[in-house]
Amino acid sequence: MPNHWHLVLWPRGDEDLSEYMRWLTVTHAKRWHAHYQSSGSGALYQGRFKSFPIQEDGHFLTVCRYVERNPLRANLVERAEEWRWCSLWHRVQGSNVVSLDAWPVRPGKDWVAQVNRAETEAELKAVRRSVVRGTPFGEGAWAQRTAQRLCLASTLRARGRPQKNTLKGR
Repeated sequence: MPNHWHLVLWPRGDEDLSEYMRWLTVTHAKRWHAHYQSSGSGALYQGRFKSFPIQEDGHFLTVCRYVERNPLRANLVERAEEWRWCSLWHRVQGSNVVSLDAWPVRPGKDWVAQVNRAETEAELKAVRRSVVRGTPFGEGAWAQRTAQRLCLASTLRARGRPQKNTLKGR
């Protein structure tokens, strides 16, 4: 994508994700400023990265499909596998330039066709909610357990103050 990126990462330890993203963004910003001779012109990134846990089942494939379909959804290509800076392109081309680990859930043989098929509004809404709120993405009970374990329970509640119960006094 011209102005952002999506990564599906599997950290080994508790601090690994933050440490990796720090290294990645600092290194990228230094190289960007060196290439464009723009050192001292300000920050390259506007905020901290967003992350959310993903259940290791079809939910994982839904998120990967969302990520690999992103350039198609943005009308940058006619087919998702044409976007050269995406893991799907590397997988289809058999490229070894980028190291892609095995996924915890195997995509079907028709994965490219699945990625090229439009998501439903419900799929988009669910993934985007997790992106924006940091809500665990998975089946309801799994999401509840994961939110409790990772102290993310607030991401499951509606935003804002609860409505007052005006019928209480009657």
